[in-house]
Amino acid sequence: MNVLKIAVLGAALVAATAMADDEHPSVKRAFSLPPSADLTYAVKASSHGLPLSGTGTVSWRQGDGKYSLLTEARSGLFGKVLEHRSEGAIDEFGLAPASYYEKRIRKDPTTTTFRRDDAVIGFQGSEKSYPIKGGEQDRSSAPWQLAAIARKSPEKFKAGSEWSFFVAGRRDAEPWVFKVVGTETLQTPMGEVKALHFSKAPPKNNKGQQVDLWLAPSMEWYPVRILFMEEDGDSFDQQLEKVAKK
Repeated sequence: MNVLKIAVLGAALVAATAMADDEHPSVKRAFSLPPSADLTYAVKASSHGLPLSGTGTVSWRQGDGKYSLLTEARSGLFGKVLEHRSEGAIDEFGLAPASYYEKRIRKDPTTTTFRRDDAVIGFQGSEKSYPIKGGEQDRSSAPWQLAAIARKSPEKFKAGSEWSFFVAGRRDAEPWVFKVVGTETLQTPMGEVKALHFSKAPPKNNKGQQVDLWLAPSMEWYPVRILFMEEDGDSFDQQLEKVAKK
């Protein structure tokens, strides 16, 4: 009987490990990072039911085996309402974050650390941790990693195709699956721009973050629009107004 119990327990552990591996795959894909640039966005947001409007900026830098992303949004009423910082290296998988900082209005700041010497992702204020296998992203870097892959192999991004990443947030990490919705025409201050629409729904039985993303092939695959819907009902909608390559 004890032998049977051990065998059943062993099978369960193998199944659990296989499930974890499926949810946290290490997939190496060809990529081509967009050129460094400063991007300016018009921002519409909602915080605790309060509508906000203002401007947002994304400072994207890559070169010499490193990258950095600084995203800020400001409203005339409250000043800075959002700040995301992601920085790290560029490896064989693409973007390899070292740290991710997030600060939202009325929320305490958090820092997520990718401890590559220990091969572990750790979270401020949480005991959770996840192994680093290669290709993991954070909430800021994930859209840019997707853009780099699409920029290298645009022919693979057909409507209905899905692109998975393991993404770390404020206190947890989960698979993000971007599904290609199709090509849409967006009206911008720079004129009409054709963009490929991606949608990332929360995992099943999860109230996680919803992300919709529009990438413009004619503009180095920069994000033309980014829409975040938070699990607490907050939303941030950024629409591109200007690009300055660096």
